[in-house]
Amino acid sequence: MAMVTDELQAWVGRTERRDDVVTAAPLVSLAALLDRDDPPPRAGEPAPPLAHWLYFLPAYRQSEAGLDGHLAHGGFLPPLDLPRRMWAGSRLEFAKPLRVGAAVTRLSTIKSIEAKQGRSGALAFITVRHEVSDAEGLVLADEHDIVFRGESALASEPDLARTDESWCREIAPTALLLFRYSAVTFNSHRIHYDYPYATQVEGYPGLVVHGPLTATLLMDLLRREKPGVTPRTFAFRARRPLYDIATFEICGKPVGDSAYLWTRDAEGAVTMEAEATW
Repeated sequence: MAMVTDELQAWVGRTERRDDVVTAAPLVSLAALLDRDDPPPRAGEPAPPLAHWLYFLPAYRQSEAGLDGHLAHGGFLPPLDLPRRMWAGSRLEFAKPLRVGAAVTRLSTIKSIEAKQGRSGALAFITVRHEVSDAEGLVLADEHDIVFRGESALASEPDLARTDESWCREIAPTALLLFRYSAVTFNSHRIHYDYPYATQVEGYPGLVVHGPLTATLLMDLLRREKPGVTPRTFAFRARRPLYDIATFEICGKPVGDSAYLWTRDAEGAVTMEAEATW
């Protein structure tokens, strides 16, 4: 792994630019799958936090997709002989709102690549910094951690989630919910909608709940409980996967001008931890 890591270091610093327009349709779809009764967004209004994940989407051709649904070869990320990938977490700083109708640019930079040997085998961690800007400058920065692993299912010891929440909602991660989020983010990873593939090929007990969907649900909890708040920072870390085989709870506790947010699965384990400040 050390030799592979040395070879991959040449990818650190690589950049990619994508341009897009903050259209209303994805925002309407996101509100619908979050079961919100929001009015249709109008030009110039702020999009909700994390809405930038609905834009700059990878539109590779059907013939370029691999077995798992992702781009098979090439692209912005380096080639790794580790076929499984997961969104491990993000650290976001919001400079100003993302506005409906704005022309925006995302500049992505590979910040680091690290190889490790874990209990489940070889692992590689890639951190990518995304900077989203409009005509007037920086809108937000999003440092995104991606973990790549081998064939075996990722396992971790469960830690009990805290139970001192002030806010709590139960979420049913149905196949419909997962499909709609995959559709609005153009995420073709088969672990989220193809049950035979997720269980028989990748070894999961069911369909996998998207990491960014879980983070979006936590942010949505904050929006519901603190409707006047404009987040300044938001950071989250995935601890364990969630599946469509049981409901889970999204929880939160405000502390001054911040909130601690987390998810608790049916067994009482924490699966994602997050913190928001405003």
